Amino acid sequence: MPSLITILRQAPDPRTGNARRHELLDLLVIALTASICGCESCVDFADFAEDREELFREFLSLPNGLPSHDTFSRLFRLIDPAALSACFSQFLDDLGADGPGVIAIDGKTLRRSFDRAAGKSALHVVSAFAGEAGLVLGQTAVPEGGNEITAARALLAIIDLKGMLVTADAIHCQGETARLVLERGGDYLFALKKNRPATLADVETWFADPATAPAETLQTTDADHGRLEIRRHEVVHDVDWLFPGKRDPDRPAMPALATIARVVATVERDGKTSISTRYYLSSARLSAAAFAKAVRGHWAIENGLHWVLDTTFREDEARARKDHGPENLAIIRKLALNVLKTARPTISIRRKRKRSGWSDAFARSVIGQMR
Repeated sequence: MPSLITILRQAPDPRTGNARRHELLDLLVIALTASICGCESCVDFADFAEDREELFREFLSLPNGLPSHDTFSRLFRLIDPAALSACFSQFLDDLGADGPGVIAIDGKTLRRSFDRAAGKSALHVVSAFAGEAGLVLGQTAVPEGGNEITAARALLAIIDLKGMLVTADAIHCQGETARLVLERGGDYLFALKKNRPATLADVETWFADPATAPAETLQTTDADHGRLEIRRHEVVHDVDWLFPGKRDPDRPAMPALATIARVVATVERDGKTSISTRYYLSSARLSAAAFAKAVRGHWAIENGLHWVLDTTFREDEARARKDHGPENLAIIRKLALNVLKTARPTISIRRKRKRSGWSDAFARSVIGQMR
């Protein structure tokens, strides 16, 4: 199995002439290692390389000394994010095919990536996250003037979906997106909300009818820090009534629909009770237990990805703004997260990152698992 460093060696170099003074592999490995060890910017990468020069010379050539922060900045502004993402995907493929069953798709805005002087809005990226394994499977940026729906489709087109259940918010509850998932060998589980008003109204009416009953139900309970949440999961497999044969522009069909589902969450806290109801459509014939697990798995992209990137990697404070810089540094952060997830020993990401930054021996062990 090729190592991560071998995979990074295949990345195309966008630089020309004297700009190639430093080896591309050296720059990528320094940036990735620095991110693993707690660095957050191109200035940090250069400072880290200077402080850890002896460590890097153990496994990098560095023929022209250490790169400056401007060198890192220019590289990440120029390098093709699609090429860097391809390295990302190959690394994940080489981890093995026995991946998790649920792939969660979700978007996130890098809040400080805007460039007011250039009239550039903050970058919005769409990520695919395997919650059970805690791994990021890929990301793509929403282009200027584009939207999250088309960006998600571009991402789904390059990820292996065979045997996977793809979960996403209601914005992605689109027939074209569902067909793409099915064509690539997966199933979909999409939230149903007011962006499909006629379909939502039909589903709400069905569940409200006392003459109907779900095929299966499951109740789960979570109690934590004075908060009690009871969730009732219901699945329906008799679904032919939702999209009858005659095409209706107000009710665009979802292909291969096999399950309609509802989860009713009752939360009690500080003597107050709140109730929320969410609906879902899926091409998989899900049991109530499988539905509950998949919904929980989708929440992992908030808890296991966005939260870690915000609190541990401080992604929302990242100030890269120029050209491809914000997108490429987001890829580096996610690749660093994957390396930390898979590296031994089994301790928290925060502890691994801190220990890598504190100790050459620990950093060497993490880097060694990339070779």
